Amino acid sequence: MFGRIFKRTVIIVLLLLIALVWIVNYVVSSSTQKQLYYDLASIPKNKVGLLLGTAKYNDKGRNIVNLYYQNRIDAAVALYMAGKIDYIIVSGDSNTVYYNEPMLMKNDLIARGVPAKKIFMDNAGFRTLDSILRCRDIFGQEKFTIISQAFHDQRAIYIANHKGINTIAYCAKDGDTVWFSYLREKFARVKMIYDLIQNTQAQYYGDKVEIK
Repeated sequence: MFGRIFKRTVIIVLLLLIALVWIVNYVVSSSTQKQLYYDLASIPKNKVGLLLGTAKYNDKGRNIVNLYYQNRIDAAVALYMAGKIDYIIVSGDSNTVYYNEPMLMKNDLIARGVPAKKIFMDNAGFRTLDSILRCRDIFGQEKFTIISQAFHDQRAIYIANHKGINTIAYCAKDGDTVWFSYLREKFARVKMIYDLIQNTQAQYYGDKVEIK
């Protein structure tokens, strides 16, 4: 008898979890769809683009470039060269001198023709939530363009909408592990909802930076 009750309980819990993940993902995707842009010609101009960080390399030997990273760089360069943004904030993890996403992004943008004076580094963008909040509270931007892949853009926009920040997003091309990234994103969105309910803040703030 106990075994049957336990199995039924486990099944019910699993079904509830699946339903929760599905509902959260549906709400996030449907509520942000109109703020996503795939076409460079149609996206409105904003003063600042927020380039969300990810690892540059897929291997420790630094021989295989992460396509998610490369495609985000391509998207940011395209926006800047088309006059759709005037400045780029590169936001990511910079825990050590050996792993510094903002510095790598800045260097690659400069190599592609974006002037250094047009790039600002956010070294405490440890999570998407941190990047969005710091863009507003540290860099003083209430309106900006988010740059990442579409599934990531949706979560970033949802956070911004919840915080009353006016954002749109330019969708970079996907990488080479789409199924894994999509699966991870589904659970990341559930964690995001928890953080928003708890009013979780960025891990670090600090001195304000004026972009002009």
